[in-house]
Amino acid sequence: MSSPTTTMDPPVHLTMPRKPPTPVSGCGVCAALAKQRTAAYADGDMSAVSDCNVELAAHPQHEEVR
Repeated sequence: MSSPTTTMDPPVHLTMPRKPPTPVSGCGVCAALAKQRTAAYADGDMSAVSDCNVELAAHPQHEEVR
């Protein structure tokens, strides 16, 4: 019977999280999403915060440099 060779995987290297997207000034959709994100953060609902960030970043009028 042979014994398998076991080794540890190399360490995981994580980057810093991206900054949350900033709502475009004067855009009602961005303002509503920002308000929802603030409420979700206050409730501790980080899943909803993440959802709002995704929608803000994908909004057609959003001009954030990525």
